[in-house]
Amino acid sequence: MEKNYGFNDYKFFTEMSELSSRHQSYDLSLGLPDFEIDPRLRYFLKESVDMISHSYESLAGNSLLIENIIRFNLNRKNSLKLKYEEVNIVPCSTFGLYTSLKSILNAGDEVIVIQPSYYTYAPSIVLNGGVPVYYNLDNDFKIDWEKLQQCISTKTKAIIVNSPQNPTGKTWTKEDWNQLYELIKHQEIYLISEEVYDIYYYDNEEHYSSFLHPELRKRTFCIFSFGKMFHATGWKVSYLLASEELLINFRNHQQYISYSSNSPCQYAIAKYLDVFNPAENQKIMQDKRDIFNELIQPTPLVVEEISQGGFFQIVNFRNLTKTMTDVEFSKWLTVEKKVSCLPLSAFYHSKTDSDYIRFSFAKKDEVIIQALEHLKKNL
Repeated sequence: MEKNYGFNDYKFFTEMSELSSRHQSYDLSLGLPDFEIDPRLRYFLKESVDMISHSYESLAGNSLLIENIIRFNLNRKNSLKLKYEEVNIVPCSTFGLYTSLKSILNAGDEVIVIQPSYYTYAPSIVLNGGVPVYYNLDNDFKIDWEKLQQCISTKTKAIIVNSPQNPTGKTWTKEDWNQLYELIKHQEIYLISEEVYDIYYYDNEEHYSSFLHPELRKRTFCIFSFGKMFHATGWKVSYLLASEELLINFRNHQQYISYSSNSPCQYAIAKYLDVFNPAENQKIMQDKRDIFNELIQPTPLVVEEISQGGFFQIVNFRNLTKTMTDVEFSKWLTVEKKVSCLPLSAFYHSKTDSDYIRFSFAKKDEVIIQALEHLKKNL
């Protein structure tokens, strides 16, 4: 069994961003929005100073925020009807993932990770005594259900799914969730469903949550992020949906890790949800995606499939080199051509090369335009 579970992978992400800064490159490497939050969020955060007690919130979270989350999800196109007891506020999505795993895993339990994937998954599994089992998507980045089924064993305890997916921009449909349920329905297998980019679906499509599936709902920890939703990642407030039974065990562990989340920010977000229109943020991000994809066309870089959701676009770079690895190419592009990206192999446990790099379009329009115009002239 391989022993390196990728605990140092995060360093590569920060190193690429530092490399970009050091060489004064246009930084499209990380999914950190560089544009302002809605001023109303600032207003409600200031208001919270005078309106709350500044004590710990409950384990479940601010009651007004929970009620507004329920209403927010009820009013969506794919309406999600929630009970108060199914909602839990958490400090961030990584906390939600880690604590969900802690509440279900025993030593030696296997958890399937669909790759490419975000770097926190495997360490969260290992730190909780589990064993990651990797399923690598083919180059079309679509699920091959027979191959996924081959990853399932009698030791499988959970599967982690991310939709919209970082880094590929792929999304899961109602049919996908049905297919997944058919694979796991005869075994006690839980689903950790990271849906942190849920409002960022493009081309008139709408997010379809795993929590809408009546049977998966009973065995799912469904994770959302206000940091991603409002591009206010520093606020560190997210929320998790699970059955009342699963949340009882989740909170048994939560109380010893981070009892509750930021109280002033919970109040501000609760108030903001009263006026928030997700379609506005969705349009802003889709426009950025479209600007990126229009301006990359005159370059040798090839977009094989336009991102369906999230903050990222993957691009094939093999027109420019057959010999460089994706890591070498990413560093070359950052240092020599002054536009930073990430290699797709960074999102795999043991892969050292691919044909793809990932750009973030969650940036100011002028940064995207300047970066792509620069590549057009210099590639």
